Amino acid sequence: MRALELLLAAPQINTNPSTPQGEEVLVQKSETNGEKSDPILDLVSSVKESEDLTDEYIKLQLRIFRLSILITAIAVSISLIFLGVQFSLSLLLGALSGIFYLRLLARGIGKLGKTSKSVSKVQLLVPVVLFLVVSKLPELQFLPALLGFLLYKPSLIIQFLLEPSRN
Repeated sequence: MRALELLLAAPQINTNPSTPQGEEVLVQKSETNGEKSDPILDLVSSVKESEDLTDEYIKLQLRIFRLSILITAIAVSISLIFLGVQFSLSLLLGALSGIFYLRLLARGIGKLGKTSKSVSKVQLLVPVVLFLVVSKLPELQFLPALLGFLLYKPSLIIQFLLEPSRN
């Protein structure tokens, strides 16, 4: 029972069960480990920790987006030199779609717990729209667009490998 009290977000409130109905109820704050804890200080430290995690998440997103854009620029440049304009244009469109997909996914994850209880499914429309656009325009090719869409994945892998372990 004592271990469960340590996991509570707020101290438990004990009421006097012998109080008859209609009379005043005495409420007292339970103490854990004999230490007095100021709820305002706990709230301030919790808010500060939450802000630190939010700032860290935003910085991680920016690093991933920058790396995705760099990988896209390199891939499109190489494909323009060796494979032609049509392939490069398809690759670029797919890569931009992949970055947009990643942005929508990151925004959904950022809202998780604050304003929503689950991740939105809106980002799943991005590959569908990409497929429709590529199939309607004859100057675009499907395979390079699909490869471009998946170009955000290497940036996630590289970021994971460069991130120091947090044990």
